Amino acid sequence: MQSLHLIDEPAAQRSRRFALWQLGFRPFYLLASAFAALSIPLWALQFAGVLHHPYLAGPLWHAHEMLFGFALAVIVGFLFTAGRNWSNQATPSGATLAALAGLWLVGRVLMMTSFGWAAAAANVAFPLAAAVALAIPFIKARNRRNYFFVGLLVLLSAAAGFFHLAQLGVVGPLPPGAGVQFGLDVVLFIASVMAGRVVPMFTNNGVPGAAADRKPFVEKAALGLVLALLIADASGLNGLPLVAVAVSAAVAHGIRWLLWHPWSARKVPLVWILHLAYLWVPIHLALRACAELGIASSSAATHALTVGAIGGLIIGMMTRTARGHTARPLRADRFDVSCYVLVLAAAFVRVVVPLLAPSESLLAIGLSAVLWSGGFGLYALHYWPALTRARLDGKPG
Repeated sequence: MQSLHLIDEPAAQRSRRFALWQLGFRPFYLLASAFAALSIPLWALQFAGVLHHPYLAGPLWHAHEMLFGFALAVIVGFLFTAGRNWSNQATPSGATLAALAGLWLVGRVLMMTSFGWAAAAANVAFPLAAAVALAIPFIKARNRRNYFFVGLLVLLSAAAGFFHLAQLGVVGPLPPGAGVQFGLDVVLFIASVMAGRVVPMFTNNGVPGAAADRKPFVEKAALGLVLALLIADASGLNGLPLVAVAVSAAVAHGIRWLLWHPWSARKVPLVWILHLAYLWVPIHLALRACAELGIASSSAATHALTVGAIGGLIIGMMTRTARGHTARPLRADRFDVSCYVLVLAAAFVRVVVPLLAPSESLLAIGLSAVLWSGGFGLYALHYWPALTRARLDGKPG
């Protein structure tokens, strides 16, 4: 397999130009992957009682940072990059992009201090600023089809705001975790929309004869039921009605996945990673129903989504889009495949082992953390040159 570093001499000379601020995926993929690798050891130190965060204690810091730190950074980087193609208008670059990345970074630092209100302001402001930055090119191009992404970023800002107001004691007895759950539902919807757009297309483009299909009824049912779950969580619905929504959503997303013919991609790593990652969506939804019935832990359901679906889709999309937008071959090398295996193994260990052997949960958590950090740390190291240097073909972006 061809490595990112095996390129011809003229391309190598062109790629020496610093290009970190040319397009959104560059700084946010780099920051997010490095943060994903480093934050889990920080969480382990906190879990072990070695490190104490004065503002957030226990799992709240970990939950907040994985959602409003790691996942949100990748979503913003992807939307800024895809938004330029969708609208044929410029999205943030240069000083504006650097300022947005700086705001994200300030939010990460403040979350480890005692300045709760400052941390809240930074973490609410970042998705709002990203929403405005994305809305400008969409409005200029009258790209109404994608306006809803702006609204989803606003919803993530609202979820972060609720989390912090609850933590600061402003909104009464409601727990900060409600803001996390709402934010996770929003991210699940974003992941479902984007997977529906790209996974069948990438499958058919990358695997001759794959015939991945999309059925309008299945698409509407899958996305509509995720929205129904989001509304149910926001309204505090529980019990059998929530179980019915979650089971229906699991069935719809399972059928959707089968229509994409995932078995056809088994020899194409750049594609099979997306299929295996998306399989965690119906697993997550089924586990949510089981958790509501008391026959599985809510932690298993949450980590099926966060580590399996979100983590898997992110590592798959970060490798593919970084290659495509830096003019490198759309072919996974051994480093990419190693990242895929590590992240998917982290999901399996984190979710399946505690379900089958609850007494081994602590060991599973530790091993999963090592695998996750290894996967995203390897990505950050391997893609650092590609993300910080100009495209090999000399084009902007």
